Amino acid sequence: MNWHDFTFCGHRLRALPSGALFWPDERLLCVSDLHLGKSDRLARRGGALLPPYETRETLTRLDADLAATGALQVICLGDSFDDDMAAEALAEEETLWLLRMMAGRGWTWIAGNHDPAPMALGGEHRAEIHLGPLTFRHIAEAGAAGEVSGHYHPKASLAGKSRPCFLIDAARIILPAYGTYTGGLRSHDASLTALMAPTALAILTGPRCLVRPMPR
Repeated sequence: MNWHDFTFCGHRLRALPSGALFWPDERLLCVSDLHLGKSDRLARRGGALLPPYETRETLTRLDADLAATGALQVICLGDSFDDDMAAEALAEEETLWLLRMMAGRGWTWIAGNHDPAPMALGGEHRAEIHLGPLTFRHIAEAGAAGEVSGHYHPKASLAGKSRPCFLIDAARIILPAYGTYTGGLRSHDASLTALMAPTALAILTGPRCLVRPMPR
């Protein structure tokens, strides 16, 4: 078993080693910060040149997670594309691949700070969504409870190597960035320590999930 099951607000959830969150009882897969089209956006704006493969790598992992979990609902927690133009710049093959994954599934795009939402791709478009005791939004809000968010791209180190991680306490879950080439913010950054309780856990992604107290 390479994932980590835990209980949050009375519901069993599963952190996957890819950085996706799965809610088995709802057959719901949640991912955050795909940042599709990042290499295109950087090239367009004169930034660093990255190999133009990150969209395919991200879609490959998403396709595999959908197949492995049998998810019938998907929530993308914002910053699904690296900017507004990135959704329009997707190669036809990648657009068709994404539409194939969306077909037959309830698919919700949460607006992020990089992209308001990829309106042309269909699905439901929301600022946030409430399912039972859980609230799914892009950026964590102070004082929230039952919150699932992204935005910060949290990372933690193990044996000197930095890995994307989930941050979890009794009130909130912050997901790692799911996209390739997304960078991240160390869990000991003040932005994250201010949000997470002293008892928070970090679930490091990689070949298998590893659980440790949140580094501060």
